[in-house]
Amino acid sequence: MDLMERLAGRAPLDPATLTLDELTMCIDHSLLRPELTREEVEAGLAVAAEHRSATVCVRPADLGLAVERLRGTRVGPTTVVGFPSGAHLTRIKVAEAEVAAYEGAIELDMVLAIGALRSDLDAEVGQDIAAVVEAVDPMPVKVILETAYLSPSEVVRGCRLAADAGAAFVQNGTGFSQRGADAEEIALMRRTVGDEVGVKATGGIRSLDTALAIIGAGANRFGATATARIAREWHER
Repeated sequence: MDLMERLAGRAPLDPATLTLDELTMCIDHSLLRPELTREEVEAGLAVAAEHRSATVCVRPADLGLAVERLRGTRVGPTTVVGFPSGAHLTRIKVAEAEVAAYEGAIELDMVLAIGALRSDLDAEVGQDIAAVVEAVDPMPVKVILETAYLSPSEVVRGCRLAADAGAAFVQNGTGFSQRGADAEEIALMRRTVGDEVGVKATGGIRSLDTALAIIGAGANRFGATATARIAREWHER
């Protein structure tokens, strides 16, 4: 099975039946903190390769390094667009996406226009997402809603706009807002997009129990820095 086949799943999973390999295939190992040194990024890439996470999501400036270090592994290099505010001009988001695709990203996590969504400017939000999706098609694009700032009805609208624009996944957050993933909210996102669009959870997923709860709520991918800990807890059980 090649890398893109391994990453193709969008439907919800049953946490009770997952093997360790299937669990780590749900993880986008995160290396996005602004203060990370080159040495820390290298170490994080090694952790992801060892535990065979689905992808590593790195800062845009680290993408070339990630592509180089992950070559020949079962882990895909990914990066972010419009991160973390979503308040970039659409043409800047498109340029970021095109550069990332050229440099070897296999998926992108983009932040939608949060303020525009909260202002009921749905056409503007949808056009922003669609422009990025179309620019890198057929590369999968995950759309980050940053739900900590949204009402439940805004979460539903954002999910629908992302799905209608061709997003492969909807994602609750960047991991940098005031709260992390919430199981009830993940379940709402899954009910909204159905089984054809993936749901990614991010923020506060630092243990095996939390990971399994989030998967049980409907996520089939999650961002984490605690990949090694989650795998260790699995082995300990």
